[in-house]
This record gives sequence, C-alpha cells and structure tokens, in this order.
Amino acid sequence: MASEILDFQLELLRDSTLLEPAYRSIAEGKPAARAFGQTLEAQIADYRSATDKYFAARASDLTDLRDRVLTALAPVAHVAAQDAPAEGGIYLADDLTPSRFLELDWSRWRGVALLGGSAASHVAILARSRGVPLLVGVRAALEDVVDGEAAVLDAETGRLIVSPSEATTRWVRERQQARAQRAELDEKYRAAPAVSAGGTRVAVQINVESERTLEDLAPASCDGIGLTRTEFLFHGRGALPDEETQYRFYSRLIGWAAGKPVTIRTLDAGGDKPIPGLTPHGESNPFLGVRGIRLSLAHPDVFRVQLRALARAAALGPLKVMLPMVTTPAELDEVREMLREEAAALGARGIVATVPPLGIMVEVPAVAIAIGRFDAAFYSIGTNDLVQYVTACSRESADLSALYDPLNPAVLELIARVAAHGRASGREVSVCGEMASDPELVPHLLDAGITSLSVAPSALGRVKHAVSDHAR
Repeated sequence: MASEILDFQLELLRDSTLLEPAYRSIAEGKPAARAFGQTLEAQIADYRSATDKYFAARASDLTDLRDRVLTALAPVAHVAAQDAPAEGGIYLADDLTPSRFLELDWSRWRGVALLGGSAASHVAILARSRGVPLLVGVRAALEDVVDGEAAVLDAETGRLIVSPSEATTRWVRERQQARAQRAELDEKYRAAPAVSAGGTRVAVQINVESERTLEDLAPASCDGIGLTRTEFLFHGRGALPDEETQYRFYSRLIGWAAGKPVTIRTLDAGGDKPIPGLTPHGESNPFLGVRGIRLSLAHPDVFRVQLRALARAAALGPLKVMLPMVTTPAELDEVREMLREEAAALGARGIVATVPPLGIMVEVPAVAIAIGRFDAAFYSIGTNDLVQYVTACSRESADLSALYDPLNPAVLELIARVAAHGRASGREVSVCGEMASDPELVPHLLDAGITSLSVAPSALGRVKHAVSDHAR
C-alpha cells in the first residue's frame, strides 16, 4: 500500500497538465525550485478549496510531493522526528504527509491526532493498513493541549480524551487487555475453516492489492482469492502494462492458490483511482463518471490486452474474471464477446487459452434491484460503492459519515435480494467490500444470506471468529 501511494505521487509528476506552468517558468529563466514551488502552491490551494472531498483530500499528497521535490532541488538539513515518550505517545500535527508517516517509528507512537486532514487521505489509508489509530479534524478538542499532557485516543469511537481521570485510565487499560485477548483468540481461527455455530460453512477468501499481499501468507489460511485489484499494474511504470507483464502476475496468483479459486477484477480505474493518460481529467464528479468497465470499454485496445492475459492464465487453473461498475446487461454481453474473440485469436496462433467464468461487481443500485437481468457466472457485492450510491453520500465526507451507513435497511435489503437470486439460480454471491472485513458487520451479511466473503488478509482471523459466533 505504501509503495502504491508513492507511485501515485510519481504519476502526478508525469502529469504535464499539472506541471506545465512550472516548465514554462523554467523555460523563461526562473529557477527550477521557485518555479516548481509556486506552481504546486497554486495547485495545493485549489485542491484545499475544492468542494469535492476526494480532491480536498489529495491536497496532502501535493504538499508532500512539493516538499520532496524541493528538497531534491535545494537540499536542506534533515530535521529528525520528535522522539516519542518512553511509554509511547500521540503524534499531534496540523496534517501529516505520506512520506512523513513512513519516516516515523510507529512502534514508539500509539496513534495520530490531526487538527485537519481527511479520513480519505492517503495517510489515513496508510494508518489503517499499519494498524495505527488515527483521528482527523480534532481541532476543537486540542485548542489548549500542552506538549506531554496525558491523553487517550480512542479511534473506535472517534474520541480524544485529554487529561483523563483515573477511572477513564482504568477503563482504557481494561479495553487494551480485552483487545489483546481478542486478537490472540482471533489468530487461533485464522488457519481453521469458517463455520458458524449453526453449522453453516462460510467461504472466506482474501483481497489481493499487489504481489506483496501474498508475502508470508499461506494459502491454507483462506479459501482462495476473492478479489484481485489489478490497478497497481497500471501505476508507476511510465507505460501501460503489456500482455506478458499481466500474464506473469496472474499466473503467479494461480500458482500460489494451489487449486483454490482465483478471482481477478479487470481494471477499475477512475473515481478515486485516476491513471494519468487513461482516465478523464477534470470530470465534475469522478465517482459518477467514466470509471470501471465504462473506462475499459472506452479504451478497447488497452482492455483487450488485459483480456488476452486473463484468457491465457485461465488455462492454468480455476480463474474467474470480474467486471467492475457494471450498469447494464449490454456491458456484460459486450465483454463476454470480446473475451471469446481474444481467446479464439490466441488459439488460432497456437497459444493455449480458455474463456474463464465471467462475473460482475454489484455496486450500482440499478444492478442490485434488477439482478435477474444480468446473466453473469457469479456476483460479487462491492459494498463500498453500493452504500455510497444508495445513501447518496460520498464515503470520503466526514460531514456525512453518519449517513454513510452500511447497515441502512435499504443496503441490507439489496444485499439480501442479490443473495436470494444467487441461491435460486445456482450462482455464487460474495461480498468483497469493507463490510466483509468488519467482524461487527459480518453477522448482518450472514443474516442476509451471504455465505462467501472476501476480506483483507489481516482480517482473516477476526472474520472467521465472527462467523463462528453466529447462530445460523
């Protein structure tokens, strides 16, 4: 995850539209450091003032990029990070850049409290991936805080308690002990099959973010790969990945899974995952724009390269292909025909290939409501976007976090509808959004009829534990 975020900054450096004013100033004789700094400062101001929460959250990335490039252009003495107290402390700052986060020793700090920031920032993503508790927008609570003052950061409830009482301190210690015991128990479930108290076997697969996801992870700990995000293949290379590059990665997944199913999602760019030179620039609402399968079908030459690599890999083992952001049956039919054409063309050249099962992500309410119209081999419910579209709330907006509710009855009803159709038609239905990795939400998914989950590898133990506690 850290490398992907830094790759994102490299992509920004390749964005000629972003940096054209700097290049023009340098050509006119202005010093490079000044030209670059002034250009980025203007862009940062625009991003910070953006009404779209996604773009506002990216201001931190631009600030980090500016500072790192200026350091390279005009090196300055490195200022060491403030040492954490011997017993650990809470890192307090106006904001925190991704590179600064990676510099800090998080074995010594207990958490982060940012006066500004965003829950959608790349620092927030890094913090979640490293298990570092983080709060943003806590300015009011910190107006009178003194350096070294005792405080409690509770990321689960979103509270920062300054100068806690003895009773609060005892309560915190008890919670820490309980959490440690729960984590130890979760680990015992990690390698075991997920079976509910009522005897229901639940498949628990993993989400793969990149090749590094599989490091130190045993195939026996899961039931296969339920979601492979292929976006990382398109970032940080300076060019789009060719067929061989993609084929090698897909082949490695199949080899690692050792006969267990592997589901690979086609490129899901756009929205919060822009790719310079491929995704549209300047869309007024990227989350409702050209993204997912819409983008792939708009660039058939690029898409067919991925389909060829997938068709070749499918001949090696139980591979399934999943399409993101499908809205109409026509999109599914068009991709199915393209996949058949590419597999046939490969065969005509003497290259072994096969047409893998083709499924869809259920993220758009129009699909969930009329799921019977979609003749897919399987369905995977992407709850992150489904919740966002059902509640009409950006998942990046801190102001609307109370409305962005995965337990909204309408969301659960749509999940149950898709699960029921899957049972009736003999098709697998899984959930691969953040709901699947949350042990408090897993029981609601099981109640809705879901028996297949795809989760972050770090969540395997606690999700299986949650399944075992469920009555059904």
